[in-house]
Amino acid sequence: MMSLHIVVCIKQVPVSNNLKIDPVTKNVIRSDAQGMMNPFDKNAIEAALDLKERHDGEVTLLSMGPKNFEITLREGLAMGADRAILLSSRAFGGADTLATGYVLSEAIKKIGNVDLIFFGRQSIDADTGQVGPIVAEFLDMPQATYIHEINPVQNGKILATRLMENMEQVIEVELPAVITVRSELNEPRYPTLRNIQKSYQKEVEVWDENQLAADPNRIGIKGSPTIVRKVWTPENQKKVAESLGNHPDAAVQKLLEILRDKNIL
Repeated sequence: MMSLHIVVCIKQVPVSNNLKIDPVTKNVIRSDAQGMMNPFDKNAIEAALDLKERHDGEVTLLSMGPKNFEITLREGLAMGADRAILLSSRAFGGADTLATGYVLSEAIKKIGNVDLIFFGRQSIDADTGQVGPIVAEFLDMPQATYIHEINPVQNGKILATRLMENMEQVIEVELPAVITVRSELNEPRYPTLRNIQKSYQKEVEVWDENQLAADPNRIGIKGSPTIVRKVWTPENQKKVAESLGNHPDAAVQKLLEILRDKNIL
C-alpha cells in the first residue's frame, strides 16, 4: 500500500456581506474582514484525511492571504491535518485566479513529492471554480473536477466520479493529480477537543515571495490580467403582489394573460 502526500488548498472567505472595498484596486480588503473556512474546502480536507487513513501518509494545508488566515489553517489542523503553510505577503495582494493559481503552484513545487492536490469545487465568495484547474495546468498534472465519489488509490491511480448537472462521469486519474470536490462527497468531521489543543502546538509556516522561485511579474496585481472597473451594491426593488381574484377560472385566465405579456408562454 502506497503512502500518500496530499496537499489541500483552502481559502478563508468573509462571513459578512458588508465588506470594505479598496477604492483604487476594487479588491476586497481581506485583512479587516472576519472570516471562516470556505465550506467546500472542509470537504476537501475530509477527503484527504480519509485517504490518509486508508493509505497512511501526510496531509499539508496550503492557503494564501493575510496573517489572520492562520485561524482557518488551525481549524484544518484541528480536523487532523499534519502541516499548515500560509503564503502571506503584500506582493501577493490583489491577485486574481490566475496569479493565485501561479503562486499556489510554485508553493506546491517547493513542498515537493506531492501525490494529490485537493480543492473545494469553488469558493463561496468568488464562485469561479477556476483556481484548482489553473494549478493543474501550471503543474502539468491531470485533473478531475466536481468529484462526489472517490475510490482508494490502486497502482498509482485513483478512480473518481464527477457529478454534473444531469450526468455522472467516472474518471481514472494517474497520480500525481489535482482534484476538486463537491459537498456531496462526504460529511466533514468536527475537531475534537484534543485535536484543537494539538493544533495550537503545531507551527503555521509563513512563506513570502522570497521563499518561492516565483516570477515577480506573475504575482499579485502585476500578474493579474483581470481588471475590475466598478463595484456596486444592487438596489433592492420592491415587488407588488397582484390579486387574481377569488374565482378560479378567472384567476387562471388572468395568470395566462400575464405570462403571455411577459413572453413566458
